[in-house]
Amino acid sequence: MKYRRLGSTEMPVSVVGIGTWQFGGEWGHDYQVAEVRAILDRARELGVNLLDTAECYGDHVSERLIGEAIEGRRDEWFVATKFGHRYTGDFQRDQLWSADEVLRQLDASLEALRTDHVDLYQFHSGSHDAFENADLWAALAEQVSAGRIRHLGISIGRNDDVDQTSRARDVGAEAIQVVYNRLDRTPEQDVFPVCQDHDLGVLARVPLASGFLSGRYRPGATFDDASDVRSRHDPTTVQRKLEEADRIRRDEVPEGVAMATWALAWCLQHPAVTCVIPGCKSVAQVEANAHAADLDLVRDDHPQAVTKG
Repeated sequence: MKYRRLGSTEMPVSVVGIGTWQFGGEWGHDYQVAEVRAILDRARELGVNLLDTAECYGDHVSERLIGEAIEGRRDEWFVATKFGHRYTGDFQRDQLWSADEVLRQLDASLEALRTDHVDLYQFHSGSHDAFENADLWAALAEQVSAGRIRHLGISIGRNDDVDQTSRARDVGAEAIQVVYNRLDRTPEQDVFPVCQDHDLGVLARVPLASGFLSGRYRPGATFDDASDVRSRHDPTTVQRKLEEADRIRRDEVPEGVAMATWALAWCLQHPAVTCVIPGCKSVAQVEANAHAADLDLVRDDHPQAVTKG
């Protein structure tokens, strides 16, 4: 495993982390603590140390499973969670952005995670109106001073949201989370340059493009299961992504390299990216994802080495 400094936090985090939306139960499987513990234990064996979760992956369900799974080993993990929503079922959320509401969410997250602090507490895909709330950021700054939050971050809802990215330092945030993958390179235009200029860490979410870059699917595949968020996407867009992913597989992925591993390593080649956070549904996926740290690629557009910082 390789590690990079998460912006000005100075915290070394593994270049491959774990996204944990799937633990919340919305993806058609109700995880048990034993399953989550097996996944996370294997991840630590492989050097992974960053977990990304949220208040609304279930009603703190993902956080509770993680809290139980890492109890007694909390100091081995960099735990990132988020605020601003309440799970209401079936991929639906209430918006809760007042200072008082967010502090209640923080209390619930700390209780679920069985910890006295969050390493990275992230504004979760909120609107500009929600962002422009001085009382909220003042309350969070107090929690940072009290040690209940180590660092603040912003998980931007649009991957071209340069406004919230450029304001990160103004509200005390030190990291940006953004959708970035080979099928969607939008952050390269404006968001990544701002992150580099402001020394903001970058967590790249959806690095496998919701599975389109996993290598499992070919043009013509359909997603009809209601528990699969892709079933809600425009069918024409889905087919276009499948066709482009198939072209990438043929033309860009080296022979003998798993496409998913390549896709993660591709993201890590951009010098702005600190860590990729793919979802992991099994121990086998953890192992495959971790291999991305060992895959040295040279992208024509960004030929820098994988390691930095």
